[in-house]
Amino acid sequence: MPRGFRSHTANLGLKDSADDFAVVISETPAVSAAVFTRSRFAGPSVLLSQGDAARQDARGMVVISRNANVATGRAGAAHAAEVRRLVAEAVGVVPEQLVIGSTGVIGRPYPMESIRAGIAEIPAALPPADFEAAAAAIMTTDTRAKSVRLRCGEAVLVGIAKGVGMIEPNMATLLTFFFTDAELPAGELDAVFRRVMDRTFNALSIDTDTSTSDSAAIFANGQAGPVDPAAFEAVLYRAALTLVRDIASDGEGASKLIEVRVTGARDAAQAKRVGKSVVNSPLVKSSVHGADPNWGRVAMAIGKLDDDRLDPARTTIRYGALELFPAEPDDERLAAAGAYLAGTEVVIGVDLGLGDGEFTVYGCDLTPEYVELNSGYTT
Repeated sequence: MPRGFRSHTANLGLKDSADDFAVVISETPAVSAAVFTRSRFAGPSVLLSQGDAARQDARGMVVISRNANVATGRAGAAHAAEVRRLVAEAVGVVPEQLVIGSTGVIGRPYPMESIRAGIAEIPAALPPADFEAAAAAIMTTDTRAKSVRLRCGEAVLVGIAKGVGMIEPNMATLLTFFFTDAELPAGELDAVFRRVMDRTFNALSIDTDTSTSDSAAIFANGQAGPVDPAAFEAVLYRAALTLVRDIASDGEGASKLIEVRVTGARDAAQAKRVGKSVVNSPLVKSSVHGADPNWGRVAMAIGKLDDDRLDPARTTIRYGALELFPAEPDDERLAAAGAYLAGTEVVIGVDLGLGDGEFTVYGCDLTPEYVELNSGYTT
């Protein structure tokens, strides 16, 4: 585990019995980087943390799950500030050094009486960090906790994340936090973190819906000494991509991970737009769920984009290694495509034949369970 981190989890009464509160803190000063949702309805926890992100000296995070504390007015803003202040006092840091996250139902105030009582029970001396417990405590409708641990020389990087619905990040994601004992200058860490977020969490979509509470942060306390920035970026990318794939495969009601690999684009931005259009299409997602080799839905998702540079005569569409367009599919080819789509991981390949731009996006199929879960989320 990365050296110098401590944690505490507890049940504050928002969930029936499982932990719904987590705090993870570095014993020593740290440098940090963070990105947040661009939603116009961003919650007070996001706004509070975002306001202090430029300090780049956050030492940890505190999260309350099962209540987003969004659209709760002045009381919600006051409650978020109070929670952060009380936790900071309990763990011995200044409030501005804590990133606070909230996730869950929108429009309901915190049950502050039980939250205050729970924070009062934080031990004076926190035990060594239990990242698995923290990953479980921040879950809402996730079916499993999501964490990853990798080495970078003498340093260790741990990442935890939650999120399976209301996911089309427009900066970072849902809630995800990384903790490392690597030593990196704050500016270098920030640049690395943003590049990795753009290629991983910003490449993820479950249902096209950007959350009001998306927050991502990394905390580096330097206790393992300096690391090569390029090597660290590669490790952080692997860790983030692991979490992204785990989130996509655990999407609400999902049964399959969908990966759309777009190549041959004019640039990465065009490749990303095409990939997101494909992975977000309800018709594409439904056909993947039913193992229906209807490649015409992929063509539709590409063709509906307002981009006159796209040329069907240059475009190739594949399921796995199997070309469906421009080849003329026969019964044998369609049967092979259907058999491929029956698997739990599906790769849709799109080559636009225009240049060397490429981008890969991640998502999941659309199932009746998604509708069932979200038609009664608050009840």
